[in-house]
Amino acid sequence: MNIFLIMLMSIFMAAYYMFFAPSARVPEQETSHAVAVSDLRSVAECALAVHNAHIANGEFKDVCVEQNNIKTDFICLDSRLAITQCEARGLKRPNYSFIITTTGAIHTTDYNAMMEILENNFATTGTFGIYQEGVIVSAGTAATRKVPEAVQKQLNLTNGQLVYMTHYDIPDPDKIFTGASNDDLVCPAGTNKTYRFGRWQCIGYNMKTSCGGDMMWDASVMECVPDESRKPLCAGRQTAVIVDNVWECVNPIVERQCGGNLVARLNYETLEWECVEDPNKVSVKRKCSVSGTQAKRGRGGATLRITSNVCTDCEKMVVNEDTCEAICIPDTTKLKDQRCYPGRSTECSGASRAFYFGFPNASYVKNVDGVSESDVPFDTMHSQNRKFNCLDCGDGSIDSSKSKPPFVAVCNK
Repeated sequence: MNIFLIMLMSIFMAAYYMFFAPSARVPEQETSHAVAVSDLRSVAECALAVHNAHIANGEFKDVCVEQNNIKTDFICLDSRLAITQCEARGLKRPNYSFIITTTGAIHTTDYNAMMEILENNFATTGTFGIYQEGVIVSAGTAATRKVPEAVQKQLNLTNGQLVYMTHYDIPDPDKIFTGASNDDLVCPAGTNKTYRFGRWQCIGYNMKTSCGGDMMWDASVMECVPDESRKPLCAGRQTAVIVDNVWECVNPIVERQCGGNLVARLNYETLEWECVEDPNKVSVKRKCSVSGTQAKRGRGGATLRITSNVCTDCEKMVVNEDTCEAICIPDTTKLKDQRCYPGRSTECSGASRAFYFGFPNASYVKNVDGVSESDVPFDTMHSQNRKFNCLDCGDGSIDSSKSKPPFVAVCNK
C-alpha cells in the first residue's frame, strides 16, 4: 500500500512540473513582450515617416496611418504665442512656425516601453516624445519641451500621444516680374532716359551723389546740404551747427557787452564767450599797416582751432615796424593764467618737474630770443600745442644743463 502511494505521488509531481514549471512559461512571456514592443516601435516609425514626408512636401500613405490615428498639422504663432496664418506678407512672417505630427494615445502601461524604444531608436530625432500634462517628454534627455497653450487647444492634445515638433521657415512668396512700360517718357534737358529697377527713369548727367563731412546731396537744389540724420544731441544749452562741413556743438550766440575796443569771441576749447581786443579798432602807430591775421605761426596743435586771433592764450603778438612782420612768441606772464596752463604753477616744481613751452616747429623757435632750435626737443614726450606744459620725469630728474624753464625742459636719461 505504501509503495502504491509513493508511485502515485511521483507521477502527480512530474505532471505538475511539466505543465507549471517556470521554464515552460518563459517562452510564452518573451514572445508576448516582443510583440508589444514591435507594435509600439511600428507606431513611432509610422509617425516619423509621415512627418518626414510632410517636410519634403509629400505624403506617406500606409495602413498604419489610419490604424494609429496619425495626423500632421502646420501651426504658426505670433509674438504673443497666438495662432496666426502660416503665410509671408511681404517682409513680415510669423514669429514661430511648426510642423507637428501626433498619434493616438498609448496606454499608461506602455509608457516605459515606448520611452525605451525612443531612446534606442530615435534619440537624435529632436523634439519627439510622449505628451504629458503640457510637455513633451523626449528620450535620451532629462529635458522636457513645453508646448504652447494655443497649440494644445488647437490640436486637442491628450496624455499618452506621441508628438513630433519641427520648426520650419515660411518660404518667400513667388515674385512676379513685369515687363517694361510702353509709356512714352520724355526726359528734360540735362537728363538721359535709362531703364532702372523695372521702369524707365530720367537720370541726370554726371549726377553728384556723395559729399564730404556731414553733408549730403540734395537733388532738388543740386548741391550739398547738412545731413540732419547726423546732427548730434548737444548737452545743456549748446546748439549743433555746421562748422567746416561738420556738425559741432557750440554755445548759443548771446548778446554780451564788451567795453572799450573789446569784442566777444567764442573760445572753441572751452566753448565759452570771452572779450578780446578788436583788431579792427586797435590803432598802433607804426610805419606800415599790418593785420593780425598776417602773424606768422607754427603748426597748430591737434585741438587748436585757428580763428581771427591767431595767437594762443599763452602767446603774444610782436610786430616788426620796419618789416611789417607780425609773429607770435611765448608770453611768460600768462603762465598762471588758467586758459594757458590749467593746473597750478606751484605744482610744477622740484627736481623732477619743470615747465616747457610746446614749440610747434623749428621755424617758430627762431623767433624766440635766448632759445636755440638745437636745444628744443621735438619728440613724443614733448607736446607741440603752443602752450606751457609741465614735464614730469617721475623717478628721474630734470637735466639742468639742457633745460631752460619755462621754455625748454629735458629729463636725465
